[in-house]
Amino acid sequence: MRVASIFAASVIGLCGMASFASAEGAHTMVTPDDVKWGPAPKVLPAGAEAAVLFGDPTKEGLFALRLKVPSGYAIAPHTHPADEVVTVVSGTTNLGMGETADRKAAKALPAGSFFALPPGMAHFVYFDEETVVQITTTGPWGIKYVNPADDPQKSQ
Repeated sequence: MRVASIFAASVIGLCGMASFASAEGAHTMVTPDDVKWGPAPKVLPAGAEAAVLFGDPTKEGLFALRLKVPSGYAIAPHTHPADEVVTVVSGTTNLGMGETADRKAAKALPAGSFFALPPGMAHFVYFDEETVVQITTTGPWGIKYVNPADDPQKSQ
């Protein structure tokens, strides 16, 4: 629960980046030119940008979030409290399973790829090129690093 609260506080900054649409009321359409990028939550390593397309990751309910990462970016082994449903929009995501970041065991997922992981499944990702992924899942969303020392908030 503490991890979800920490992430929720981190994502608050995303609220100013996009006007959240809800499932109630009008429909939502977003063109590439409409995406408003801003700094990713501090629970992620520095250098990534994020854009909320739909919903609110800090609240219960469906949301869609895009994450843009630079070449060389990596997220250490971690888990999430809810399903993680990801589409690779551009670039390539290298996804590995387990509590150790063994890059030789990762699978390269190019643009157009999709993956879904159940709550609590340990995994890691790294990127050899600028990549955009879209996470569509339910909130409140959070991240818990397998090794607490990998949490970027611990080093701040």
